[in-house]
Amino acid sequence: MSDLMKVSSNPHIRSKTSTSGIMLAVVIALLPAAGFGIYNFGLDALILILVTVLTTVLTEYIFEKILRKKVTIGDYSAVVTGLLLAMNLPPKAPWWIGVIGGIFAILVVKMLFGGLGQNFMNPALGARCFLLISFTSIMTNFDCDAYTGATPLASLKNGEAVNIYNMFIGKTAGTIGETSMVAIVIGACILIILGIIDLKIPGSYIISFIVFISIFGGRGLDYAYICAHLAGGGLMLGAFFMATDYVTRPITAKGQYVYGILLGILTGIFRIFGASAEGVSYAIIIGNLLVPLIEKATLPTAFGKGGAKA
Repeated sequence: MSDLMKVSSNPHIRSKTSTSGIMLAVVIALLPAAGFGIYNFGLDALILILVTVLTTVLTEYIFEKILRKKVTIGDYSAVVTGLLLAMNLPPKAPWWIGVIGGIFAILVVKMLFGGLGQNFMNPALGARCFLLISFTSIMTNFDCDAYTGATPLASLKNGEAVNIYNMFIGKTAGTIGETSMVAIVIGACILIILGIIDLKIPGSYIISFIVFISIFGGRGLDYAYICAHLAGGGLMLGAFFMATDYVTRPITAKGQYVYGILLGILTGIFRIFGASAEGVSYAIIIGNLLVPLIEKATLPTAFGKGGAKA
């Protein structure tokens, strides 16, 4: 029977672009940030990336083999999950953190809900939040050979001065893939040029976040303060690479704007009023959970229904 006769999860749109092609493009777009992370943090970062990616791919392969399902590792979605998860880990985290996180991301968040297209939240972020709750001390320890002490966002939250130039370049403490804003933007430009993503979600996310911290951050339109927030932590990585995930974002155009604004406000709340200096991961996870409601509220009225009565 033709694959066109099979029932699948939304969106039900036919295109010559394949899942493997999209995922491979995402992998390529992540390479600048991943490569800089390896350059910045050394061999530890490389080992953690390789272990995490290998774990996600093997977990998906073994699960599908045991249940006698079609093996789908060729679509590169497991590679994307492993790479994103690794880039959200501290460079000195032990290798087994990558193993536990990779298994949780694929087995619990993705495969137990039906596989690609059925997961209700981003697998990499779901695993990161799980690791943050389970191994808080490891996941919040960013000391390494090159850097010691608090991350720039933590210093900023404590009222301390930060080096914005170093934050843009990436010569700071943080997770493997979030430090270099330049490398992340280069990857984002690749996705935009290839037509994989657009600016609806990232743009509304970043703009609403800027507005929120300008109003509630206590510094007004302090450009240095705003730039530090944009360059610090996982905001740029989350906005371009995780909030735009096809499966867990709204399918409606209006919904994507609402989703982006929601993420910007939630991230601002977590960063300004929360105990932690970060908040991107939890903001996107909460946003993922609210996507069905956003879609319901922004779904266009079907032709011939809902019209005004005479």
